[in-house]
Amino acid sequence: MSAGTLTSFEQLLGELDVPVTHADRETFRDRIDETVEPPAVGVPIGEALDDPSLSLAETAVEVDPTPVALRDATTGVTGAQLGIGDYGTLVLSLTDRASELISLFAERHVAVVRERDIVSDMETAFQTLRREFEANRGSAILATGPSATADMGALVKGAHGPRAVHVLVLTEDE
Repeated sequence: MSAGTLTSFEQLLGELDVPVTHADRETFRDRIDETVEPPAVGVPIGEALDDPSLSLAETAVEVDPTPVALRDATTGVTGAQLGIGDYGTLVLSLTDRASELISLFAERHVAVVRERDIVSDMETAFQTLRREFEANRGSAILATGPSATADMGALVKGAHGPRAVHVLVLTEDE
């Protein structure tokens, strides 16, 4: 990923009123706690990002919530498989732990994406996803900013998903 791709991704997210925070492995848990509004629920980030060393343990996030906790949550925390630089889009893979529910039900969604998983364009994202989907018949949600609709006239946020989105970019020493 080039610096320009990250800049484009962040700029487009800014235009969508989506704040971006950076964290490394040492500050990851602190940044999570700073971005969530309790009560917060989430899925195991290490599983979602295929990195067992990442964990939401010792944060304000309840992992593997009950249906009641999910219903009452203000914030949902999930991993994002990819970020797409030329749209500010997040690719949220569906998981056995129902990550789509956590990303859609809470009023605020905090998505964690690794810096190295931000690709420049939709074509590159589709090539990456095609290989995965052919191998395991997966599916994903492509989310660009908070949920919004103007179907009935005025713009309404949160009609089909979160009213607010926050992206946490996980930086790594390569």
